[in-house]
Amino acid sequence: MEFISLMMVRKTQIPFTEIDSIPLLVRDFLEGRLSEFSEVQFTRENIRRQISTKADFFDEEKRRTLVSVIREQYGDIELTSLQQDHLDRLLKDNTFTVVTGHQLNLFSGPVFFVYKILQTIKTAELLNTWFPGQHMVPVFWMATEDHDFDEINHFCTQDACYEIRGKSGGPVGKIRVDDQFFIHEFEKEFKDSVYGTELIRWIKEAYQTGNTLAGATRILVNRLFAEYGLLCIDGDHPALKSQMKNIFREELLHQKLFATSRKNVDFLTARYGKVQVNPRHINLFYLSDTRDRIDTDGQTFYIVGKNMSFTEDELLQQLERYPERFSPNALMRPVFQETVLPNLAYIGGNAEIMYWMELKDYFKAVGLVFPVLIPRNSMVCLPGKIFEKIERLDLRISDFFKNFAVLIRTQIQNNEPLEDLLKKLENVIHENFSILKQNAGLTDITFKNLVEAEETRQLKSYTRMHKRLLRAQKIKQSERLERIERIFYDIHPGKTWQERVYNFSVFYADMGREWLQNCYQEMDAEQSALVIMQI
Repeated sequence: MEFISLMMVRKTQIPFTEIDSIPLLVRDFLEGRLSEFSEVQFTRENIRRQISTKADFFDEEKRRTLVSVIREQYGDIELTSLQQDHLDRLLKDNTFTVVTGHQLNLFSGPVFFVYKILQTIKTAELLNTWFPGQHMVPVFWMATEDHDFDEINHFCTQDACYEIRGKSGGPVGKIRVDDQFFIHEFEKEFKDSVYGTELIRWIKEAYQTGNTLAGATRILVNRLFAEYGLLCIDGDHPALKSQMKNIFREELLHQKLFATSRKNVDFLTARYGKVQVNPRHINLFYLSDTRDRIDTDGQTFYIVGKNMSFTEDELLQQLERYPERFSPNALMRPVFQETVLPNLAYIGGNAEIMYWMELKDYFKAVGLVFPVLIPRNSMVCLPGKIFEKIERLDLRISDFFKNFAVLIRTQIQNNEPLEDLLKKLENVIHENFSILKQNAGLTDITFKNLVEAEETRQLKSYTRMHKRLLRAQKIKQSERLERIERIFYDIHPGKTWQERVYNFSVFYADMGREWLQNCYQEMDAEQSALVIMQI
């Protein structure tokens, strides 16, 4: 596909509640079917309650620490006037945050990274209109302490995948760039694009030799979103970790997260088959040259995979003196975030929302305010010719976000009059044998068995005819089905949603900031949905 246009138009929007591939738990949550979580759904009243409770929890000292850390982390990066205003406002007790977070994917990784942040910015602005006496600041939480380098060391365009080399095992935010090969290759692909020069300048600036991946991500995110007032924060800071000492101590000594999340984990498992992340007995890592899990045998604490162990007193002394050496896992990270930020709402992917829901009782147990949860929106950008092809086939774009096998089968059946005739005759068989079975028991039992066996035999014949008709129609309609299949894979590169494959550069290269602004304008801040755009 070619992405060349100077405008974008929203073609349609599909609520997540109408998309079968969205996890059932998320759909039930959005539709209000989970009364246990009704107070954390995104409503005006729930946000109003958040403002009241968070204002009492988040004191002046926390605000000063937060602002000081953010200023320090931005270093020499020049802030826009709106960013500076947001920082100044964070010192005041009527200012709160709307947060999203993500891994430090190379050059932002898949494009949903951008959509996620745009929704956070737009949600903050929406809340500012809802509550004019308060002020909301959009914040991006950088997952700098994750240690799975293989998950974040690459990104893909339509024509290539780019990868950076680095040593894995430690916090990815501290990895320093010493590999420039991916930049040279990226330059070859984009040097002739309309906005390629800008993209190349950004990637060179962010990933210059010696920069950490945390620093590189902050530079890139600032280039994209500084004008919107977005602030980045890296939780890997001693002043922020110090605020977690009591919670970390409870986790080490009493494994409170595991115990208090059990009820919700059991409820979600019983209703939906599994949970997104199973809590461990200790949900902390220890940071040395690598990031390794802390475990205990009841007497001694040891670092999994390391020749390192502590007595209880030794480990607590470490925590008191060096809190920065302790790192939250995926389930403890939300607790860390909500401790150090005056946050009202978290915008996350489906998987994130599902594991946040496990923690509601734990938040209460440690005296924290649980935020409103907002499943992030999805977007797909397609050229006009795709929509033209869909219209010529008398289909809708929404058809291509259903199960593909069901779509094909439906197309075959809808274009085959014999299928309807077979169904009608099959229903007649059902009705006739139903009458026979109601009266067969009045005679000998062997006659009733004969009726049931004959029903089974005849219905098997119809099953065979359905299958043979389906095969015949696939051959007859092969050209139409091939066209549908090509469109499906144009919309779903790699058999998945476009936003999970392509990097933002695919779209930015030809449209620049106009693409970014159009995505922002069309983003729905009030409903979790898939927004489909023509470019």
